[in-house]
Amino acid sequence: MRIAIVNDMPMAVEALRRALAFEPAHEVIWVANNGVEAVHKCAEQTPDLILMDLIMPVMDGVEATRRIMAETPCAIVIVTVDRKQNVHRVFEAMGHGALDVVDTPALGAGDAREAAAPLLRKILNIAWLIGQQRSSAVRSVAAPVRNLARRCGLVAIGSSAGGPAALEVLLKGLPQDFPAAIVLVQHVDQVFAAGMAEWLSGVSGLPVRLAREGEPPQPGQVLLAGTNHHIRLLQNGQLAYTAEPVNEIYRPSIDVFFESVARFWRSDAVGVLLTGMGRDGAQGLKLMREQGFLTIAQDQQSSAVYGMPKAAAAIQAAVEIRPLERIAGRLMEIFPK
Repeated sequence: MRIAIVNDMPMAVEALRRALAFEPAHEVIWVANNGVEAVHKCAEQTPDLILMDLIMPVMDGVEATRRIMAETPCAIVIVTVDRKQNVHRVFEAMGHGALDVVDTPALGAGDAREAAAPLLRKILNIAWLIGQQRSSAVRSVAAPVRNLARRCGLVAIGSSAGGPAALEVLLKGLPQDFPAAIVLVQHVDQVFAAGMAEWLSGVSGLPVRLAREGEPPQPGQVLLAGTNHHIRLLQNGQLAYTAEPVNEIYRPSIDVFFESVARFWRSDAVGVLLTGMGRDGAQGLKLMREQGFLTIAQDQQSSAVYGMPKAAAAIQAAVEIRPLERIAGRLMEIFPK
């Protein structure tokens, strides 16, 4: 991949260069020391991927991400040395379209190849993503088994690039006593998942926490998938984390969760696919529609990255295509208090 580095710290730039050198197919085509320089260089020579620092002089990584995604969009991964201190900035950048976040590789500490592995793994996933390749065949869903009764409704929401900001808007539009259970699947590394749940709770006013193994979705709870394994609904109505299917590029996979809802949920449910790059969630949303559930995709105008909703629209997976600000109201119509 043709990769650009945006970072004002020479040691961080060197650490990223050394990590990328373990994969000869990667080429660093330019380095920028601040956001303003990055915006200009991206317009002149748009890379496949930008490794974007958050804290820089002149223009920080959040604003640089917003400008680049608006003017010359490309894949962006946020690179940070202190995720706890920068958690709010991380999700702001992801709200503007950054795909993922990763720690800066440690320079000179232990095994250099091992330190580079998380970054290289994310780059490999993104290479598949922007190439619009699918890691697995489309799976079919068996006819639902009707021997269980669910006592509440469910809203299953999937999002990726641009997702944090979209989730903030959607959740803010729902009342605190919204009667249906909500499960969120956002493409985010597990080391940032707890911070994202806390951030969403603060900005939306609804209590958001990580989903626990073995618990069922319940009214009044907003649960966020919280590990690098997939989350799925089991036949007994409980949530579970699983490594399978291992060949899904994004973990957690929206498709995996939507497909499990299509197969096992026994009451009313709505599938919502929000902004994101790639195609994850489109096939799962279609399977939910085929099982008779209402399915909603975010429209192009309100999407930070119109990839996943576009893929859903292309295969008629969405019953309705709506602007982001009109999705919460629709959910309240389906699940009135």
